[in-house]
Amino acid sequence: MPSEIERVRAATPALATFLADHHADMAGTAPAESQHALPLQILLAPQVRLFAMYADGRVVATGALAPLEAGHEELKSMRTDPDRRGEGLGGRMLAHLIKDAATRGIHRLSLETGSDDFFRSAHRLYARAGFVDTEPFGTYLSDPNSLFMTLSPLPPAQASTGREGASRRSR
Repeated sequence: MPSEIERVRAATPALATFLADHHADMAGTAPAESQHALPLQILLAPQVRLFAMYADGRVVATGALAPLEAGHEELKSMRTDPDRRGEGLGGRMLAHLIKDAATRGIHRLSLETGSDDFFRSAHRLYARAGFVDTEPFGTYLSDPNSLFMTLSPLPPAQASTGREGASRRSR
């Protein structure tokens, strides 16, 4: 089933629902103060680069890059539709985000994810992409409910893996 990745510049009801489900998925994995998923309005801020993968007109994966400091960005809101997990969509989104960052001269990507067993497949995905465990970064504090990972330097950028255009209006 073909899918494409596009930069999101405006909210749609389908995207809002997909990301609300992302927050709901994490509800039981850690106390609220240890959950760091960004709300949609922040993901749509001009300095954040939110991407969505679509298949048959449906959102099937998301990922975002948020600036931390010059040359360093944070990976945010990585989610794959639970019915589509195991199809490699998360790996495709992650590869797209890494290429997007490398193309723009970013040299380090970091992420915070949960330490709960729910996140084990994500930990493996990030490790396969070259991310390694690191100390808390940015404004994060050490937290037993969090795992921090980083990738630096980024692999050289290749050809684009998605469309930079505006989000679709008819989703």
